[in-house]
Amino acid sequence: MNPSGAGRCAPVVAVVNYTDTPPERLSSLVGTEATLRAASTKVGLDAILPEARIVVVWAYKSDLLEGSWELAGDVEWVHVAAAGVDRPLFPKLVESSAVLTNAAGVFDRPMAEWVLMCILAYVKEFFDNVEYQREHRWVNREVGVLEGQKALVVGAGGVGRDVAHMLGLVGMEVRGVARSRRDGDPDFGTIHPIGDLAELLPEADYVICALPLTAATQGLFGGEEFALMKPTARFINVGRGASVDEEAMIAALKQGQIAGAALDVFVTEPLPPASPLWDLPNVFVSPHMSGSGFEERLAAQFLHNLRRWKAGRPLLNVVDKRLGFVPYRG
Repeated sequence: MNPSGAGRCAPVVAVVNYTDTPPERLSSLVGTEATLRAASTKVGLDAILPEARIVVVWAYKSDLLEGSWELAGDVEWVHVAAAGVDRPLFPKLVESSAVLTNAAGVFDRPMAEWVLMCILAYVKEFFDNVEYQREHRWVNREVGVLEGQKALVVGAGGVGRDVAHMLGLVGMEVRGVARSRRDGDPDFGTIHPIGDLAELLPEADYVICALPLTAATQGLFGGEEFALMKPTARFINVGRGASVDEEAMIAALKQGQIAGAALDVFVTEPLPPASPLWDLPNVFVSPHMSGSGFEERLAAQFLHNLRRWKAGRPLLNVVDKRLGFVPYRG
C-alpha cells in the first residue's frame, strides 16, 4: 500500500517522545509542512492520536503506541526513528494497513566506525596501553596489523554492509551471514545463509553481530556458538542485546573460550550495576552509543519521506512487518 498523502498540506503528526514537546531539530526542519504534537504519556498520546495521520516513534523503546492504537483510526504511516523496530512493532500494527518505516541508513556509517575502532583497539592493544600508562610502565612490544584478519559480519543489512565495506578497505577478509545465500554481493562477495554459521565461526578473528531483533534472531548466539569460536577471537555486538544469551557469553568470557567482547547493546538497558560484564577485564562496555550523532540525520530523513507521503509517492525504508526489518533489494 502507498499512503494516500497527496493534497495534505500540514498533516497532524503524533510524536511519541521523551517529553511532551516535539524534538527541537525535528520541529525546526519540518516547520509548517506538518503539525507536530508530542506525547510522553498514554494520556497525552490518547489526546492527540485521533487527529493524526502519521505517527513518529522518536522514543524508539517506548511501548505507548500499542496501548493507544485503538484511537489511531486515521493513521496511515508509522515511522520509527531507529533501525530496529522490535519494541514498537506489535500485533495490531502488523495486522493494520498502516505502512511502517524505520531509520535505516542513518546509523550505518557511525556504527561501522565504532566497530572499526574496537577492532583497532584490540589489534593495537590500546586497552593494554591504557593500563600500562596508569601503572607508569613503558612496555614496548610488537602488535598486530589489520591486513589479513578475518571478520565475520552476521547481519547483512545497512549496518552490516557499511561494516563490511569499511573493514575491507583496511585489508581485512570479510564474510557475511544473512537469512539466505547470495553470490556476487558488492560488499561481501558471497553472503552465506544462517545455516552456515557453525562452519564459519571457527575461522573468524572477529565476529560482529549487526542483526535486528526478530523471532529468528532471538538468542542466536549461545553457548554452542561461543564454543565454536577461536580462543583468540573477539565478539562485537552492535545489533540487539537479546540476540545473545548473555549468561552463555559471560561464561565463555570467564572460561577463555573467546578472548574478549566489545558490547554496545544489552538484554537490559541500562546495563544493571550488578552485571558481571562491567568488571570482566576482557569486556568493553559502551552505553548503546555506536550510532551517535544522528538527530540531524533522523529529522532530515523523516522530512524527506514526509514530502514523498504528501506527494503520494512510495515511502522509503518500508519495513516488512512480518519479518521485522527492511528487506534488502540489491
